[in-house]
Order: sequence, then C-alpha cells, then structure tokens
Amino acid sequence: MTPASFRYPPAAFFGIPLGLLALGLLWRGAERLWQLPSGISEVILTVGALVWALLIVLFAAKWLFASSEAKAEFADAIQCCFIGLAPVTTMLTAQAALPYSRGAALVLGTLGTLGAIVFAVYRSGGLWRGGRDLSTATAILYLPTVAGSFVTASTLVALGWPDWGQLAFGGGLFSWLAIESVLVNRLLHAPALVERLRPSLGIQLAPPAVGAVAYLNVSGGHGDVFATALVGYAILQGLILLRLLPWIMAQPFSPGYWGFSFGAAALPTAVIRLAGEGGSQPMLVLAPILFAIANIVIGILAIGSLYLLIRGRLLPPAPQPTKA
Repeated sequence: MTPASFRYPPAAFFGIPLGLLALGLLWRGAERLWQLPSGISEVILTVGALVWALLIVLFAAKWLFASSEAKAEFADAIQCCFIGLAPVTTMLTAQAALPYSRGAALVLGTLGTLGAIVFAVYRSGGLWRGGRDLSTATAILYLPTVAGSFVTASTLVALGWPDWGQLAFGGGLFSWLAIESVLVNRLLHAPALVERLRPSLGIQLAPPAVGAVAYLNVSGGHGDVFATALVGYAILQGLILLRLLPWIMAQPFSPGYWGFSFGAAALPTAVIRLAGEGGSQPMLVLAPILFAIANIVIGILAIGSLYLLIRGRLLPPAPQPTKA
C-alpha cells in the first residue's frame, strides 16, 4: 500500500518520455546522416525508457491503490485523452529496444498497439455520443486516434508488418483531418483557451510531423510530394505556434509544455529522412536547423522539469474535474 499522502503523477506526464524517446529516435537518424558520435541517441533513449517504465508502474499503482483518483482522471473530458500516451510511449520504447532485442520489442510493440487501438475506439465511442462543452475541444483530442494510429503505423513497419502499418496510417490520417477541422473551428469561433490549457496548443504541431514520419515508413522510406507537403504543413504550424508563444507562455512553465516536444522531434526526423535520400535543397538546408531547434526545445523542457522536481513543484495541483 502507498501512503495516503502520496500523490500520483497525472497521465499527462507521459508527455515527458514521449518527447525524450522521440528525441532519441531523431538522434539515431542524425547519427546515420551526419556521422555524429554514436551513443548519444542510446543515452537519450535509455533515459526516456526509464522515465516511461517509472510512469507505467505509477500509473498501474494509481489504479490499484487510488482507484477513485484514476477513475476521475479517466472520466475527465480533457485529462482522459492523455491516457492514450501510455500505449504510444510503450510503442516508442519498443522501437528503441528493437536493435537490442526483437523479442522485447515485439512484446512491447504488441501491447502498445493493442492498448492504442482499444483506448482509441473506447474513447472515440464516448466522444461520439455528443453533449460536450465546446471549450473542452483542444489539441489533446488528437492523442487517442491520431497519435496512436501514426505511431502504431511506424511501429508495425519496424517490426516487419508494413501492410498492417498502412492500415494504421489510414486511421491516423483521416482522424487527423476530421479532428483538425473541429479544433480550428473552436479556435476561431469559441472563447479563447484559458491559460492553463494554452500549452496544449503545442500538440498542434505533432499530427503533420508524426504523420510525415509514419508516411515515410509505410511508403518504404521514399519521399514524394505528399511527404514534402506534410513537412510543409508542419513547418507552417510551427511558425504559427512561434507567433503565439508569448500568449501561450502566460501560463507559467509546467510539464504541460512537453506537448511541444513530440512534434518538435518528429519534424526534423522526417526532414532528415528526406535529406538522407539526397533530397531536395530545402530538406538539406532545413535538416540541421530543425535538428538544432528540436534539441534546444526539448533541452529547455528537460531543464525546466528538473528545476521543478528539485523545488518539489513538478506535480501540479489536483485539477478540478472537467465534465463533458
């Protein structure tokens, strides 16, 4: 049993290993393209996998020893979608483990894939019933179906099942397009996001960037106009977020800012893949720039989180439930 005063981290904390693992996979590609010192990627991936393992244990313990807290999070109209990051980070950990143990990668990849599908179907089925307040429609809605499907696609290809990966890519692509229209409509016409939710806008960068990586994987790794278009749209999203950064940062630094990390790491991952093919001049120019930006962004997030941890302020106050 855990002490009554023990506080479990929210599911949103899975955004931390999500960013670290994505950064480590980015470094693997960079090491191949630019002959960078080998091993940096594996250190980052090891740290990300350890944080993932710790959070998985704490997440399971929350359901065992603080089930009311876990159920409240699961029922929350906003926080519930972060639970979808548990299987997503499990699949990224599988990709990290693949060069060392196909058996371990197969187990983790299978568990992550099944978890992502089950959660996406269950959560989407609940959302389709309607009755939601439009103010609860944020970029967090991408996590169950879009993030889950795109990462599933890349993981299945890595494990040797590209045909199944194409099916997952289709689920992610059309889910993204459908949800994007809803979210843009909400941003244009509904009241502005409250300060505590503004960092969630960082997730807006992820669908086109992660989708570009998934597309390159399911299409055999060869770039074409669609891959380039996905990268272009991701860059546009990044520039819009940069313009909004002062407004977003009205909310003090918190682990919620890790929402920027997945897209920030996935975008240069896709560009490096395209540049490695001897691709177009824009990809060759953008690859080192975006690689540096990703390291700076995630480095700042890591340093900020360590500072909060040392000060005992990493865990946020217990949120008020947000009902649909």
